[in-house]
Amino acid sequence: MDFRTIRPVLAMTVVLLQRAGHRLREAALAAPEHLPQSLVSRVIPSRIQLDSSLRRWFARNLGLWRSRRLYFFADGEALRVDMMLRVEAFSEPVEGESAYRFTWWPENDFEFFERHPRFVPTGTMEAYLCGHQLRRSRGYLCGSPTKSQIRQVDEHELIFESHYQEWDILEHIRLVDQDRYRARSIYSWKDGVLELAETHHEIRVEEAGATLP
Repeated sequence: MDFRTIRPVLAMTVVLLQRAGHRLREAALAAPEHLPQSLVSRVIPSRIQLDSSLRRWFARNLGLWRSRRLYFFADGEALRVDMMLRVEAFSEPVEGESAYRFTWWPENDFEFFERHPRFVPTGTMEAYLCGHQLRRSRGYLCGSPTKSQIRQVDEHELIFESHYQEWDILEHIRLVDQDRYRARSIYSWKDGVLELAETHHEIRVEEAGATLP
């Protein structure tokens, strides 16, 4: 049989199979209880695998970091501040799949906090990983609890999207060079206007310590 005569048929078969696959995935997402579990697991990525990947990423961030930060404000002001950041994990989370404590303090503030007192120089925040959401006991720009939606770029980088009060915040965190460094970029919009852009170059000072009770 001449391949040229069956090529249109093969092409149409491929299209039909692709459409069937899309419909099957939509059906699985809409009502997975109506399909065999073995079939659902093929067309829907495992939630357990995704959550496990996020927990592994957070575990790689545990320890003490020296954070060199640059803040670029909307009025053109550019300021530097050097911070220390400790990330710890709880052994028994009271909420979510895992829980963490973030503690920060200035190493050299270059009078940053005198110029911008709304930033807290020293503090502690607890965070809970609940699926693809990070629930924090307080925000960096306010003392109220906040929630961040998480998107995973790859095994090394996460994106956090937060919305609270009049602020919309987009944060990228990437682990670099076998987790010796962290690169953070943070953009903050107030009432839809970009008010602040930050770059943080963070160097690991200590490995992870014992888990918190």
